Amino acid sequence: MVIEIKKGRAEGEIKAPPAKSFVHRQFICAALSDGISTVRNICQSEDIMATSDCARSLGAGVKIENDTAYITPSNDIKSELYCRQSGSTMRFFIPVCLSYGKEFTLYGEPGLLKRPFDVYRELCEKQNLYFEQTEKFIRVKGRLDTSDITVSGATSSQFITGLLLAAPLYGGDSVIRIAPPFVSRPYVDITLSVMSDFGIKAVWQDEYTLYIKGGQKYKATDCTAEGDWSGAAFLYGLNALDADVTVTGLNENSLQGDRVILKQYEELKKGHADIDIADCPDNAPALMAVAAAHNGCTLYGASRLKIKESDRGAAMAKELSKFGVDVTVKDDTIEVGYGIKKPSEAIDGHNDHRIVMAAALLLTLTGGRIDGAEAVGKSYPGFFRDLSSLGIKIKQG
Repeated sequence: MVIEIKKGRAEGEIKAPPAKSFVHRQFICAALSDGISTVRNICQSEDIMATSDCARSLGAGVKIENDTAYITPSNDIKSELYCRQSGSTMRFFIPVCLSYGKEFTLYGEPGLLKRPFDVYRELCEKQNLYFEQTEKFIRVKGRLDTSDITVSGATSSQFITGLLLAAPLYGGDSVIRIAPPFVSRPYVDITLSVMSDFGIKAVWQDEYTLYIKGGQKYKATDCTAEGDWSGAAFLYGLNALDADVTVTGLNENSLQGDRVILKQYEELKKGHADIDIADCPDNAPALMAVAAAHNGCTLYGASRLKIKESDRGAAMAKELSKFGVDVTVKDDTIEVGYGIKKPSEAIDGHNDHRIVMAAALLLTLTGGRIDGAEAVGKSYPGFFRDLSSLGIKIKQG
């Protein structure tokens, strides 16, 4: 889908989209609970619908009415799960599947299986469990022993979240040791908070060790997802480009690491900024876009951008060059220049929702087109509708 954005200044009030980091976890805890749970303030994005599909495959009943989901557990377990393009979904459900001692196949759309899953592969190999990965699926079989396991914290905290979510299903006490460096720790804090809402207590024994007492069971609950700071980063990005937008529906004291975006934008306005994104890598595309329009920046802790929906550093460098901005991508740092002009060709979305939204920010200053704009459906399907409601003229086709 091609979207044309006219140059304009955004003004008005908009509600932040729901935080899929919460909804993923709430859906899974609800599916594993002992009764009917209600999850409010959800968004039917591609990623959340992937988690919904997988919950159904493991026997849960999921009924969605507008922005509310009603989730009922069941015993009708299927052996095939369809994760679409959602890395979170696949990484969260693999340990859950390994709690049943049966064979499961988790399918993903093109590109998903190029992302790393070696943490689980190595864990399965150590315990002599079956693990097979192809370009289309991951197949596992066996029952994981979580009584005392060690996993790397360097690739993604999603592996730790998956093990945490599954730990109560194994019966006995579980100890998860995290080998440093430990990236994106705030996402693990979100997991612990959501599990607590559903009656599961997990505690830190030290900075890198989590303990989950055996015998605990998920309890059905009524919960509400927070607004999403990673999605709001693009709405606040409009303000960083001199718009006048009020964003509602956010928790200022959220556990979400991405809420540092407001402080990061302030740094960008002061001059060339040095910003560490190790705990908030999803902020990178928005930061790069805003920096390109202001004073440039250097991002540190950027190595994991290579393993997102696209190689985000390289993708943003390519698209910012169309705005006349030089970007240098190294192993763990990204240097962004500044001084934008109207692109003479369409921006490529790289099948990455955050690349599309970052490009849209700059196009409100210059005007232009985005090819592959439908990628926003992964996390924020209403993005262009919301942008339009703020007075930005948008044309499809």
